[in-house]
Amino acid sequence: MLGSESLGAFVATTDADAARTFYAETLGLRLVDDNGFALVFDANGTTLRVTRVDHATIAPYTVLGWEVADAAATVAALTERGVSFHRYDGMDQDDAGLWSAPGGALVAWFSDPDGNTLSVSQAPG
Repeated sequence: MLGSESLGAFVATTDADAARTFYAETLGLRLVDDNGFALVFDANGTTLRVTRVDHATIAPYTVLGWEVADAAATVAALTERGVSFHRYDGMDQDDAGLWSAPGGALVAWFSDPDGNTLSVSQAPG
């Protein structure tokens, strides 16, 4: 039923100014609207609504992730823009924070200003 419809993504923020700077300037997403309820970004054709809330409940898992062609280059570019990548005990991550999944994918995790966990990943091959 919804397989042919567009998907939208949502994440919460308690600090819209910090979120705007992070998503627009650090990540490079295009701000489409700021309607007082949410910052609306175009994430390569997917609508991302960064919803203003008084209190954000942060999920203990990744809430947004980007599939990239070159994870190492993306991590390096984001690091240059001030992004810090998470380190997880028991996961064999390289110096940049990239984890090589058993199937060959590369994954790195980071947070937005509210503490939402985001990721970049590269498919194996």
